[in-house]
Amino acid sequence: MTDIRVVPYDALLPHSAALRSVYADAFCAPPWNEDEERADAFVARLGSDVRRPGFTAALAFDGPDVVGFATAWATPTPFPVDRCHPQAAAGLGPSRTEEWLCGAREIDELAVRSTVHGTGIAAGLLRAVTEDAPDGRAWLLTSLKSTRAMAFYRRQGWTQATHPSPDGQGIAVFLGPRHPARALAVQPL
Repeated sequence: MTDIRVVPYDALLPHSAALRSVYADAFCAPPWNEDEERADAFVARLGSDVRRPGFTAALAFDGPDVVGFATAWATPTPFPVDRCHPQAAAGLGPSRTEEWLCGAREIDELAVRSTVHGTGIAAGLLRAVTEDAPDGRAWLLTSLKSTRAMAFYRRQGWTQATHPSPDGQGIAVFLGPRHPARALAVQPL
């Protein structure tokens, strides 16, 4: 039986090797095709991510083994300009970016081992890191190249708030099921 636990940052870092292994299992395969160096970079980044305001994490255990994890934090103001954040801001525009995303719970990573796909573990991890989001304001971004991830978030009640060109490139912003702006998100034609 799988056990999902929200863990404090100081309880997360001792699991770094297991988190790296889950990350590699989830993201080195298609459609992500990340390499082992990106898995190493994730673990290195985790050391500073745990110090972000509002940081929260959940781990999924199958017995003693970590089979999945999720990390999140409060999106700062001003809106970040690193990683994929500029694409998110371009898709929403400056006003919506600030109103909808700044101060909201940003899901950074959600990963599960391929052996547990379809078991509800990813959904449980997502709920664990968002259930106490202030005023239900939770958001994430994901790559358009992963139709599986896009479909998963929709099944969990998340609303796609940006609709980049349909060439399979770029990212999409999703608002959580209780995000107050989800009804304002423009839907595709």
